[in-house]
Amino acid sequence: MENYRMTQPTDKTCRTLEDRVVLVTGANGGLGEEFVRQAVQRGARRVYAAARQLRAWDDARIVPLTLDITKADDIARAVASAPDCDLLINNAAIAPEADVLLQPEEETRRIFDTNFFGTLNVANAFAPVLGANGGGTMLNILSVAAWISIPTAYAASKAALWSATNGLRMALEGQNTQVIGLLVGMIDTPMTKNWNIPKSSAASIVTQAYDGIAAGALEILADDTTRDLKSKLNTKGEELYPWVHAQLRALMAS
Repeated sequence: MENYRMTQPTDKTCRTLEDRVVLVTGANGGLGEEFVRQAVQRGARRVYAAARQLRAWDDARIVPLTLDITKADDIARAVASAPDCDLLINNAAIAPEADVLLQPEEETRRIFDTNFFGTLNVANAFAPVLGANGGGTMLNILSVAAWISIPTAYAASKAALWSATNGLRMALEGQNTQVIGLLVGMIDTPMTKNWNIPKSSAASIVTQAYDGIAAGALEILADDTTRDLKSKLNTKGEELYPWVHAQLRALMAS
């Protein structure tokens, strides 16, 4: 990763979506599609809808881009196609149904290649673009799974990305880039269709994300489960982890 010179923090400009240029990865469905649609509704001048497969959109302000975030050539083409981007939303991720932490290394690497390395490579590639456009905003979609004991490579990859998001915030503060982590539990999207538990709507999550961007947030906790867990993270480990494990067992049994 290119080394960015760290300087003293500068004031962030809190901005609405009005007249902004947004790029959303994983834009074709679920949460990504909602990010695209709400950006347009909130007055974005242009929205690059980036995904592995192109799709048609119903608004001329939405520009489809082919982007597989595990491919360096795709990322380079996206940077060349979106030099005016000032809001990057790193949403693309995978969560295979059979994912477990004790699985063949190749599958764990495949998950990390998308959720961690792919996202970090996109962030690295677009950081100079954001800097050239006034600093801009980078929003990384994380997960409450980063903080709990879910035995999956997905959870481990989101924990790694949470750490990287906080590191990127410091690395890019000298160019006035607002780096935000969006943490959330279950969202009602195709990715979670097999989980019969309460879920937040994609619309609610995106609304909170865009409101947080405008308010100058650095971390957005988008549901009660996430907020409750964050409040407990300073609990002694001998108390916290048994409680977390009990919650998870009850969830899996439901």
